[in-house]
Amino acid sequence: MSKISIDLLWEIGNGKMTPGNYSNQHEITFTPKIKITGDSAPDWSGDELNTNPEQTLAASLSSCHMMTFLALAAKMKWPIISYKDNAVATLGKNSKGKMSVTRLELSPKVSFSDKFTVDPNEIKKVQDRAHRYCFIANSLSDEVKVLIN
Repeated sequence: MSKISIDLLWEIGNGKMTPGNYSNQHEITFTPKIKITGDSAPDWSGDELNTNPEQTLAASLSSCHMMTFLALAAKMKWPIISYKDNAVATLGKNSKGKMSVTRLELSPKVSFSDKFTVDPNEIKKVQDRAHRYCFIANSLSDEVKVLIN
Protein backbone atom coordinates (compact mmCIF):
# COMPACT_ATOMS: atom_id res chain seq x y z
CA MET A 1 0.00 0.00 0.00
CA SER A 2 1.36 3.40 -1.02
CA LYS A 3 1.27 6.48 1.16
CA ILE A 4 1.31 9.85 -0.54
CA SER A 5 1.77 13.02 1.49
CA ILE A 6 1.86 16.82 1.37
CA ASP A 7 3.01 19.31 3.98
CA LEU A 8 0.73 22.16 5.00
CA LEU A 9 1.71 25.26 6.99
CA TRP A 10 -0.64 27.94 8.33
CA GLU A 11 0.47 30.71 10.66
CA ILE A 12 -1.59 33.40 12.39
CA GLY A 13 0.49 36.31 11.05
CA ASN A 14 -1.02 39.68 12.02
CA GLY A 15 -4.53 38.37 12.62
CA LYS A 16 -6.28 37.37 15.79
CA MET A 17 -7.77 33.95 16.33
CA THR A 18 -11.35 35.19 16.58
CA PRO A 19 -14.16 34.76 14.01
CA GLY A 20 -13.49 36.82 10.90
CA ASN A 21 -10.13 38.14 12.10
CA TYR A 22 -7.69 35.63 10.68
CA SER A 23 -6.63 34.55 7.21
CA ASN A 24 -7.12 31.07 5.81
CA GLN A 25 -4.10 31.56 3.53
CA HIS A 26 -1.59 28.73 3.89
CA GLU A 27 1.24 27.01 2.06
CA ILE A 28 0.94 23.50 0.65
CA THR A 29 4.18 21.72 -0.26
CA PHE A 30 3.86 18.82 -2.66
CA THR A 31 7.57 18.38 -3.36
CA PRO A 32 10.59 20.55 -2.55
CA LYS A 33 10.07 22.25 -5.94
CA ILE A 34 6.26 22.52 -5.89
CA LYS A 35 4.55 24.76 -3.38
CA ILE A 36 1.22 26.52 -3.75
CA THR A 37 -0.62 29.09 -1.69
CA GLY A 38 -3.94 27.74 -0.51
CA ASP A 39 -6.88 29.71 0.80
CA SER A 40 -10.62 29.48 1.15
CA ALA A 41 -12.77 29.97 -1.96
CA PRO A 42 -13.52 33.61 -2.84
CA ASP A 43 -17.15 33.10 -1.74
CA TRP A 44 -15.75 32.39 1.73
CA SER A 45 -13.44 35.45 1.84
CA GLY A 46 -10.45 33.78 0.20
CA ASP A 47 -8.12 35.53 -2.23
CA GLU A 48 -9.03 34.61 -5.82
CA LEU A 49 -5.32 34.63 -6.69
CA ASN A 50 -4.78 31.61 -4.41
CA THR A 51 -6.02 28.10 -4.97
CA ASN A 52 -8.68 26.60 -2.74
CA PRO A 53 -9.53 23.05 -1.63
CA GLU A 54 -12.43 22.79 -4.05
CA GLN A 55 -10.14 23.65 -6.98
CA THR A 56 -7.48 21.21 -5.85
CA LEU A 57 -10.13 18.50 -5.51
CA ALA A 58 -11.29 19.19 -9.08
CA ALA A 59 -7.64 19.23 -10.23
CA SER A 60 -6.93 15.91 -8.48
CA LEU A 61 -9.94 14.26 -10.10
CA SER A 62 -9.14 15.69 -13.53
CA SER A 63 -5.50 14.64 -13.33
CA CYS A 64 -6.30 11.13 -12.12
CA HIS A 65 -9.00 10.65 -14.76
CA MET A 66 -6.62 11.84 -17.51
CA MET A 67 -3.80 9.52 -16.44
CA THR A 68 -6.21 6.58 -16.27
CA PHE A 69 -7.67 7.43 -19.69
CA LEU A 70 -4.18 7.76 -21.22
CA ALA A 71 -3.15 4.38 -19.79
CA LEU A 72 -6.20 2.74 -21.34
CA ALA A 73 -5.73 4.57 -24.66
CA ALA A 74 -2.05 3.55 -24.81
CA LYS A 75 -3.05 -0.10 -24.44
CA MET A 76 -5.40 0.40 -27.37
CA LYS A 77 -2.58 2.05 -29.36
CA TRP A 78 -4.51 5.28 -29.84
CA PRO A 79 -2.08 8.01 -31.05
CA ILE A 80 -3.18 10.77 -28.68
CA ILE A 81 -1.29 14.04 -29.05
CA SER A 82 -3.17 16.14 -26.50
CA TYR A 83 -5.72 15.91 -23.72
CA LYS A 84 -7.46 18.99 -22.34
CA ASP A 85 -10.00 19.29 -19.56
CA ASN A 86 -12.02 21.89 -17.71
CA ALA A 87 -13.03 20.53 -14.32
CA VAL A 88 -15.76 22.30 -12.35
CA ALA A 89 -16.55 21.78 -8.67
CA THR A 90 -20.03 22.84 -7.55
CA LEU A 91 -20.57 23.78 -3.92
CA GLY A 92 -23.88 23.28 -2.17
CA LYS A 93 -25.63 21.28 0.51
CA ASN A 94 -25.44 17.50 0.28
CA SER A 95 -28.21 15.03 1.12
CA LYS A 96 -27.35 15.42 4.82
CA GLY A 97 -27.75 19.20 4.65
CA LYS A 98 -23.99 19.78 5.00
CA MET A 99 -21.96 22.11 2.77
CA SER A 100 -19.89 20.05 0.38
CA VAL A 101 -18.72 19.70 -3.18
CA THR A 102 -22.01 18.33 -4.48
CA ARG A 103 -20.93 17.77 -8.05
CA LEU A 104 -17.72 17.52 -10.04
CA GLU A 105 -17.80 17.78 -13.80
CA LEU A 106 -15.02 16.87 -16.19
CA SER A 107 -15.06 17.95 -19.83
CA PRO A 108 -12.17 16.09 -21.46
CA LYS A 109 -11.18 16.83 -25.04
CA VAL A 110 -8.83 14.39 -26.77
CA SER A 111 -6.84 15.08 -29.94
CA PHE A 112 -5.31 12.38 -32.09
CA SER A 113 -2.49 12.48 -34.62
CA ASP A 114 -3.41 13.24 -38.23
CA LYS A 115 -6.17 11.22 -39.84
CA PHE A 116 -6.70 8.94 -36.83
CA THR A 117 -10.31 8.80 -35.69
CA VAL A 118 -12.23 6.93 -33.04
CA ASP A 119 -15.98 6.53 -32.96
CA PRO A 120 -17.40 8.93 -30.31
CA ASN A 121 -19.22 6.02 -28.65
CA GLU A 122 -15.90 4.19 -28.25
CA ILE A 123 -14.29 7.28 -26.69
CA LYS A 124 -17.23 7.52 -24.29
CA LYS A 125 -16.78 3.85 -23.31
CA VAL A 126 -13.08 4.39 -22.57
CA GLN A 127 -13.85 7.62 -20.65
CA ASP A 128 -16.42 5.67 -18.60
CA ARG A 129 -13.83 2.95 -17.91
CA ALA A 130 -11.28 5.60 -16.91
CA HIS A 131 -13.81 7.01 -14.47
CA ARG A 132 -14.47 3.58 -12.95
CA TYR A 133 -10.72 2.92 -12.52
CA CYS A 134 -9.68 6.40 -11.32
CA PHE A 135 -8.42 6.24 -7.70
CA ILE A 136 -9.72 9.72 -6.87
CA ALA A 137 -13.18 9.11 -8.37
CA ASN A 138 -13.41 5.92 -6.35
CA SER A 139 -12.61 7.91 -3.20
CA LEU A 140 -15.51 10.35 -3.59
CA SER A 141 -19.02 9.74 -2.31
CA ASP A 142 -21.04 12.39 -4.16
CA GLU A 143 -21.82 12.66 -7.84
CA VAL A 144 -19.00 12.84 -10.36
CA LYS A 145 -19.90 13.47 -14.00
CA VAL A 146 -17.69 13.11 -17.06
CA LEU A 147 -19.12 15.31 -19.81
CA ILE A 148 -18.22 14.23 -23.32
CA ASN A 149 -19.06 16.68 -26.10
